[in-house]
Amino acid sequence: MENQSPAAPPEAPHSISDPSPARRRLLVTGASGFLGWHLCRAAQATWQVEGTYHHHRPPLPGVTLHAVDLTDLRQVEFWLSELAPDAVIHTAALSQPNRCEQAPDLSYAINVEATRVLAQVCGARSIPFAFTSTDQVFDGQSPPYSETSPTSPISLYGRHKAEAEVLIQALHPTAVVCRMPLLYGPPSPTAECFLQGFVRTLEAGQPLHLFTDEFRTPAYVEDAAVGLLLALETTGLLHLGGPERISRYEFGLRMAEVFGLEKDLILPSKQADVVMPAARPPDVSSNSDRAFALGYCPRSVTAGLEATKTWRLD
Repeated sequence: MENQSPAAPPEAPHSISDPSPARRRLLVTGASGFLGWHLCRAAQATWQVEGTYHHHRPPLPGVTLHAVDLTDLRQVEFWLSELAPDAVIHTAALSQPNRCEQAPDLSYAINVEATRVLAQVCGARSIPFAFTSTDQVFDGQSPPYSETSPTSPISLYGRHKAEAEVLIQALHPTAVVCRMPLLYGPPSPTAECFLQGFVRTLEAGQPLHLFTDEFRTPAYVEDAAVGLLLALETTGLLHLGGPERISRYEFGLRMAEVFGLEKDLILPSKQADVVMPAARPPDVSSNSDRAFALGYCPRSVTAGLEATKTWRLD
């Protein structure tokens, strides 16, 4: 999450008298982020979408955008109360585990305190609220993880997200907490995912060291966005993992195959080979059967990589 410019004054809330689902207003926090931008695009088919951003106003035709400093808690509470959307999906976060370890106060302000205020306002007004948590709330020792698995985070990022989950459940019992997996896909105009860095490294003819002992259930970002919209129909905990358990190394090999890059440049490594500020759980693969039953249908890793390769901005 970037440092933010001063927030714009609260805008007058739109009328919500129109009962048509297409005119109900959805607020997406973090619209300039990788997930938030794709979510805003997907949501426009069924919602009137509004989004928050930091310095960088994202190009999102048809979306009403607001510059909001989520660490200014009083301003956020007043602004959200005035805006009174019909639903909120909270994607804004400081989501890089290493950066959270290096900036713990900022991580707490964004990942916990801002979430608390949003949940409190939405709970008081009975506004449907979906929160994007993470598979990093688990220690990676007892996969696959379902919604009934106890949390056991080993990084500050995971601990802050787990704390936010507890606050949401207390302040807004009908909210839904969506634990997101590793997400990949085409970049937004203002944010990338890890995939773009992998591709640049191989295109430059440089070696790419990837873990053989770190497993995830990655999801294509546009599928995850659809999952978040479905999540607004339920409450409680919901896992939005992809359909395959795969190591970082195997993911890289599939990426190289789909993108026509040199597989021999992808070198196997172990988590212990790399010292990082944040501890990394070895296997946080998710059981997402509950989401599948709602209609969530994420594509395979190969299909998601192929979609990324051919994706074009409208």
